[in-house]
Amino acid sequence: MDFERVRDLAAEYEPAMTRFLRDMVALPSESCDEAAVIARIGQEMERVGFDAVEIDAMGNIRGTMGSGPRLVAFDAHVDTVGVGERANWTFDPYEGYEDEHTIGGRGTSDQEGGMASMVYGAKIMKELGLLEGLTVVFVGSVQEEDCDGLCWQYLHNEVGLRPEVVVLTEPTDGRIHRGQRGRMEIAVRTRGVSCHGSAPERGDNAIYKMAPILTELRALHANLRDDPFLGRGSLAVSEIFHSSPSRCAVADGCRISVDRRLTAGETADSALTEIGNLPAVVASGAEVSLYRYDRPSYRGLVYPTECYFPAWVVPEEHEAVRAMAGAFRSVLGREPVIDKWTFSTNGVSIMGRYAIPCVGLGPGHEDQAHAPDERTWKSELVDCAAVYAVFPTLYLERTALGGREEK
Repeated sequence: MDFERVRDLAAEYEPAMTRFLRDMVALPSESCDEAAVIARIGQEMERVGFDAVEIDAMGNIRGTMGSGPRLVAFDAHVDTVGVGERANWTFDPYEGYEDEHTIGGRGTSDQEGGMASMVYGAKIMKELGLLEGLTVVFVGSVQEEDCDGLCWQYLHNEVGLRPEVVVLTEPTDGRIHRGQRGRMEIAVRTRGVSCHGSAPERGDNAIYKMAPILTELRALHANLRDDPFLGRGSLAVSEIFHSSPSRCAVADGCRISVDRRLTAGETADSALTEIGNLPAVVASGAEVSLYRYDRPSYRGLVYPTECYFPAWVVPEEHEAVRAMAGAFRSVLGREPVIDKWTFSTNGVSIMGRYAIPCVGLGPGHEDQAHAPDERTWKSELVDCAAVYAVFPTLYLERTALGGREEK
């Protein structure tokens, strides 16, 4: 394989990738409102010569290259979060900007930059004949920011997309990632009896019942399971709500939301049981449950799921990780760092639910995700496109060799 030629082509396509990324950024695409950006991606896939381009009933877009028996997939979610407090941005988040080295705008790192690199990695594969024996599917997935992995639940269960390995193109700070903590969205509810606020002793205040639960949750966070690779599980109370007949009445209901991050070995059942067994939860008779997600996609499809997103890890010696490291080394001429994501990705379904191995490499940096003045780096778009172009072939070669290095 001519790695130098791959690198040269990726560099040649930097202006096209930049233009494509800026076009995507200019189209606001928060979860469940991705129609315009999906259409723009379809145009680019057609323009660069994909063999097939399809949009499913949920709204995910799939571009296919090749027709071989071995199926490899790439994934980029194309929805973004909102802009937050506009005053915190020094430039328009959708007009964005570019200079010699960077591109700014909402979605540049998280993670429409991954889509730009994917599309041009695919173009290089086709131009250099790197698709022999392969079918490679490039997915632009929706609703990830709202409900990570939901798109791949649909793709796996309804579309029947079941590749043998998936490359996740979320930002990795120039590293290769092979796992992440999982997460859960948990509700804890206390119930009381309302009465007039002038005589609170007549009622049963649901907010007061919640107070010791909050203290015990804070203590639980410091004592959660640890893992040498993924790190410690975590817990944060992120929201609090109440119900009451008026501001002059004792609250008859209180609910909190718990953002629970799961390390290796933790499950939905174990996390719910830990909270359910807290003394204050037991004493108050509080209800502990998972939230459910049932928001319609931009095409109107409702695909409900519990808000449980499993942790996952792929062993460092797995052929997908080794092939990605080999592609990185061969194309970029330096040793990769193998690491993990701090945040969550669609891997929660692909690997976490369905045990399809995932390996991550994406342009952009984690600290840019959801932040004002979000930006990415043109050099990383080029690097990733080049590595993506050779990964499927190197993965195919490694697995055909039974994991042995070619002599």
